[in-house]
Amino acid sequence: MKNMHKPTWLIMAPVAFTLLWAGGYGIAKVGLQYAEPMTLLSLRFSAVVILLIPFYLFFKPALPKRLNDWIHLIVVGVLVQAVYFGFCWWAFKTGVSAGVLAIFMSLQPILIAILAPKLAQEKVSWIRWFGLLLGLAGVLIVIIARSDIEPPTLIGVGFSILGLLGITCGVLYEKRFGGGYHPIITNMTQYAAGFAVVFPIALTFETMQVQWSGEFIAALGYLVIGNSILAMSLLLAMIRAGEVTRVSSLMFLVPPLAALFGWFLLGEAMPPIAWAGMAVAAGGVAIASRKISEKKSTMPKLKTPN
Repeated sequence: MKNMHKPTWLIMAPVAFTLLWAGGYGIAKVGLQYAEPMTLLSLRFSAVVILLIPFYLFFKPALPKRLNDWIHLIVVGVLVQAVYFGFCWWAFKTGVSAGVLAIFMSLQPILIAILAPKLAQEKVSWIRWFGLLLGLAGVLIVIIARSDIEPPTLIGVGFSILGLLGITCGVLYEKRFGGGYHPIITNMTQYAAGFAVVFPIALTFETMQVQWSGEFIAALGYLVIGNSILAMSLLLAMIRAGEVTRVSSLMFLVPPLAALFGWFLLGEAMPPIAWAGMAVAAGGVAIASRKISEKKSTMPKLKTPN
């Protein structure tokens, strides 16, 4: 389908999503100066659900009718909200910078390209492979250059990889089993599922003390409205409207923006050679995101019991 036939919001969605998502890295680190990771996530997830309740009561969107449909929503919520954000924010607490964590997350398109043909039933053309590998080369340049200033710790790298696996599996699962429900239903269910996982962890392993301040409230507000409600709704809409590989290749644009936010908010330095690596990665995005005319595979209907 050509862009002229797409709604305006869907055409602008990639730009809006990338800016909102990139900003979340630095702003999350600001919030983590005032609260522990699982405590902050618990506040974030519960606030999202509470804010969405009035919208649900007003619009009354249709609920999933089958148990399996609820399970699919919950699984994506656990993978993306609890696993992805949980391990990413633990990585922040071990000293991983906003830019470096964003670099790790930009490896997602490589995993998507490897896994998508089997799990998401999409074909990945050779030109996209070239773009994805070019992006990977840029990612490696940045990691090497940045390690001279602040080498990531082993545990930080481990948390980053686990977070990467969480969002990769979540995106692929959503592509394969997503039911196209109203964003209010999707977000309420998935953030409630995330809360059900992270809150017991916070109760067990954290003090749950919060240093309330204007800066913390502003950071929490951005994480709830900008990063959670708006960005996640856009991500789900893009996944359902287009191919999962092309959507995921947007992640290559996040590191330079996240590094800018990290520098502005936290004073995190990025050496010149790292910016060159980010330019290479951005070139990979441009190639991997090109609309290539290729035979579309048809998603088979999911057979589930009534």
